[in-house]
Amino acid sequence: MGEPTETELIARCLRGEAEAWDTLFDRYYDAAGRFVFQFGSDFSREDVEEICQETFLNVVKNLASFKSESRFQTWLFRIAANQARDYRQRAHAAKRGGGQAPVSLNAEEPATGQRLDPPSLSPGPDAELLNSERITLMDNALQQLDMPCRELVELRYFGDLSYEEIAQELVLNPKTVSSRLSRCLDRLEEIARRIFFAGENSGAAV
Repeated sequence: MGEPTETELIARCLRGEAEAWDTLFDRYYDAAGRFVFQFGSDFSREDVEEICQETFLNVVKNLASFKSESRFQTWLFRIAANQARDYRQRAHAAKRGGGQAPVSLNAEEPATGQRLDPPSLSPGPDAELLNSERITLMDNALQQLDMPCRELVELRYFGDLSYEEIAQELVLNPKTVSSRLSRCLDRLEEIARRIFFAGENSGAAV
């Protein structure tokens, strides 16, 4: 017996078959992980794992609302993108609000009496903040794209789908995908420039 089709698999999940859910996770979990990792280059492996778990929890809760007009993977990526944005916002809020007890670098280690001197190869605070702000601004720009454009950009650059795969997903000709994506990227660039310019002016005015 061959692998169940996407439609068959989803129908079995909706009937509550545990084995079908296992198959669904096995089939799509890695793709969701790759999507999230490319969606947020600032995410660690642990971040991606947590976002994927939240994504599939939402899939379990909301599978009955899935409309078969699009492929399941497209719907899954939209949930993953929303979860990734929410996760990043929570992380930024936690950084602003603290939540961790400060550790003095001049404090002595109780067992040895030596002072802490941790080397670090990570970017400095200014560079890390700038990178985080740029990611947030670009995400804001993406959110301002109309849905057809945003879907194209997300499938191509975050979902890492080829033009042929996107064409199959959206029932389009690959050449149409190419031309539409080009126009969408031009539009995204316009929005991004406006947002970046506004951000720079805001920072200069402070």
